[in-house]
Amino acid sequence: MSFSIGKVFGIKIKIHFTWFLIFALIAWTLAVFYLPSQFPGLSVTIYWIIGTISALLLFVSVLVHELAHSYVAIKKGLPVSSITLYLFGGISEIETEPSDAKTEAIVSVVGPLTSFAIAGISAAAWFVVVAVGLGTAFEAPLFYIAVINILLGAFNLLPAFPLDGGRLLRAAIWQWKKDLVPATKTATKISKIFAYSIIGFGFFSILFINFISGLWLVFIGWFLRNGADQSLKQTIIMQAISDLDVGQIMTKTVITVPPEKTISEAENEFFNIQKHGGFPVVKDNQIVGIITRDDLKSIQDYDKQKRRVEDIMTPRSKLIFLRPNESVADAFMKFSKNNIGRMPVLEEETVVGIVTRSDVIRAVQVKTQESSETKVEREKISLEFS
Repeated sequence: MSFSIGKVFGIKIKIHFTWFLIFALIAWTLAVFYLPSQFPGLSVTIYWIIGTISALLLFVSVLVHELAHSYVAIKKGLPVSSITLYLFGGISEIETEPSDAKTEAIVSVVGPLTSFAIAGISAAAWFVVVAVGLGTAFEAPLFYIAVINILLGAFNLLPAFPLDGGRLLRAAIWQWKKDLVPATKTATKISKIFAYSIIGFGFFSILFINFISGLWLVFIGWFLRNGADQSLKQTIIMQAISDLDVGQIMTKTVITVPPEKTISEAENEFFNIQKHGGFPVVKDNQIVGIITRDDLKSIQDYDKQKRRVEDIMTPRSKLIFLRPNESVADAFMKFSKNNIGRMPVLEEETVVGIVTRSDVIRAVQVKTQESSETKVEREKISLEFS
């Protein structure tokens, strides 16, 4: 669950609820442990103020890191829908895979370089503040941001998905093998080795060194391991359906429901006969909404004779549409991102078809079956999307 806090470069910035947990944890760690040990002699209130400011600056750094990725991606023709700040930092939601290894490398490397640049600027500012003698309240946050951005840039260069280093590794293998899917498989195997190594060291740390640090390492390793699997699945899917258009998989004979029908009529004349999960609602050849079985469930039986389709349908303003020449890969991303069951296909303003999640799943299954993927991989991919 996340919510939007604004836009930068036209990119929606969102905060996941886990961000508040990590923000509070970092501020507490700084105020209670780090700052008193590094800058003794201050009051508890000052430590908390500096700790909170430092935690906020950390996430501003993460946001700038992700904005660098997104800005370069957009310049390279890759659409970016949003950036989300969450428990493990931030992620730019780039909607399509890069078209070549060079683009992947450029988009990936700009993030760590930005972190190192922030570290350099913060270090320079820290030297000035120390020379002028502005005090700990200014020195401490700058010193922390300089150090943490060096660590952030270095950590992101580890060769493990979904970190930037993992994508740089894939770009190098892609350039060598000239094929994205085998490159992703190889990079994924290497990523898992790193992930399991981090998890193993985390458990060792829990037992013999430091429980909290070890626990964090286990979480990070688990995150990297899952990220590698997700990246592989998405790459296989996108490559498999890259040559398909929506017009090739859509249902062209579209049954529509008039908005003035009562809910009882819609149920008896459409849902009970056709067995579809939803129907476009059309008036004067223009789509005005969609009605689904879930909409019907919200209405009591005694109201079905009185209320009309237009009263309970999802209105056009809230619908997401497809075009016949749009790629199935784009449709896949829209279904995954918006968690919806069907999308009308429009040509100009006329409904010419409809595509459901099941249509996309079947397309993925057929195309991956034509490729070299195993049955187990196909089943995992289908289950993940459904």
